[in-house]
Amino acid sequence: MSKSMYSYVRDAWKRPDASEVKSLLWNRMQEWRREGSVVRIERPTRIDRARNLGYRAKQGIIVVRAKVRRGGRRKSRYIRGRRTARMGMRRATMGKSIQRIAEERATRRYVNMEVLNSYWVGEDGRSKWYEVILVDGHHPAIKNDTHLSWMSSPKQRGRAERGKTSAGIKGRGMRKRGKGTEHTRPSIRSNQNRGK
Repeated sequence: MSKSMYSYVRDAWKRPDASEVKSLLWNRMQEWRREGSVVRIERPTRIDRARNLGYRAKQGIIVVRAKVRRGGRRKSRYIRGRRTARMGMRRATMGKSIQRIAEERATRRYVNMEVLNSYWVGEDGRSKWYEVILVDGHHPAIKNDTHLSWMSSPKQRGRAERGKTSAGIKGRGMRKRGKGTEHTRPSIRSNQNRGK
């Protein structure tokens, strides 16, 4: 059976360093570094991933590329009688992933739209870039779409901020865990005190 165009694109992006994507990214990042932190783009960089996450080339849907800094949490050093290694200063992980921060920045720029999903497109030593798919729930083309009409519901307001996107659900610890099929609900942190 012959492979589709999307499967070739997907295979190339699986290992960007070992495919022709490496040279493409090297050239693109030189432009991306000079751009702003949230930039609207004409079409997705990774068409296979975008379509898999719900993107369609129609009115009411846009894609933006968001740039976020890399690394753990920035924490100031407090002046106390302790050496830095024992201060709890380093290796402090944020409660929110870089991807979620990128999604929130995109919604702050485009207030009338909601985040459908997002995916990684590149990183260098300093920054990470994510492409965020945004949907206008009030657009007639979205309201009449059988697959996307649920985005016009008032319950979908503030999806990125409330952790309702894929990255948000992962950050809240609500992915399927272990061999069981049940989700940990409402989240890992709220679930730990249940039944005590």
